[in-house]
Amino acid sequence: MAQIDRLFAEMKKQDCSDLHMIVGLPPMVRKKGELVPIGKLPALSPEKNRQFLYEIMSPHQQQIFEDESDLDFAYEVKGLARFRANILAQHRGIGGIFRIIPTEILRAEQLGLPEAVLKITEERQGLILVTGPTGSGKSTTLAAMINHINETRSAHIITLEDPLEFVHDNIKCLITQREVGDHTLSFNNALRATSRQDADIILVGEMRDVETISMAISCAERGQLVFGTLHTNSAAKTIDRIIDVFPPDEQGQVRSMMSESLKGVIAQQLLKTADGKGRCAAIEILIGSSALANVIREGKTTQIPSIIQGGKGVGMQSMDQSLLDFIQEGKVLAEDAVLKANDKSLFQRFLKGESGGVDS
Repeated sequence: MAQIDRLFAEMKKQDCSDLHMIVGLPPMVRKKGELVPIGKLPALSPEKNRQFLYEIMSPHQQQIFEDESDLDFAYEVKGLARFRANILAQHRGIGGIFRIIPTEILRAEQLGLPEAVLKITEERQGLILVTGPTGSGKSTTLAAMINHINETRSAHIITLEDPLEFVHDNIKCLITQREVGDHTLSFNNALRATSRQDADIILVGEMRDVETISMAISCAERGQLVFGTLHTNSAAKTIDRIIDVFPPDEQGQVRSMMSESLKGVIAQQLLKTADGKGRCAAIEILIGSSALANVIREGKTTQIPSIIQGGKGVGMQSMDQSLLDFIQEGKVLAEDAVLKANDKSLFQRFLKGESGGVDS
């Protein structure tokens, strides 16, 4: 057993999401959203932290880290859990940050995902984006969506991840899971290869550069259903972010392609629950329509909140409305919700009892 495995065991016992191994501090964990020491352990020295981290890295991984000063990989403690690892160089020495990957893939019902989220998975082609800041639960939501497809229809699903997180069994679907670095050189290379792999559905773990985004849109255009993630907080910002990564002379064509291929955007943020015992996800839902296609094509993304407001009947909802629902249901505290709100002034009036609802 590696030395760090004992910390992972304690991390899981305390129901923590992340472990931070940073020189100059004791091992720290993120527990219910807060960073706290994992126990009464001494501060990590450069030598001790290097010993902890190099013990769980293969010689190949050590070489990559020494060449590039950054390394992502998945690490498994048999019988305990899998962890997403990031090893980095910083001014005090080597550091490591680990996120636990739940062994069980939670179902949409367990996560409290709206029915509209599952309805989007019934699409047969196009682009579906799950967005939010780091640590907002995008991977968990995507895993639930893929699991729903796996249980309800027959298809070949290819997941491209860095690193590979949730491991899916073959239920009704044939699922091929590939990790960037170990199984393919890049997201872009792997996406290009899907045209020869009879893929019906593709999950792109992160749309991080113009080549990957371009290839993902092309796959959606050619008839595959593509799921992707970005670090954006709203549907409108998601569309703008995708368009803006392309050179100005290509943006018109990309708008046209996006208007045809975008089937939905699910933007989410995590909040502490009112009882302080867990976290829940507030979700904005934008569903593809002819009105949305026109807005994207014409570059009028400022109109998207109005489209969401008008689409309540088909399951669309704004982030602010999701937050308001949580307040009214007693799931979260109003002072926590307002920190995540887009229209904070409207929320302030609501907190003071001056407004009975949220219109955005």
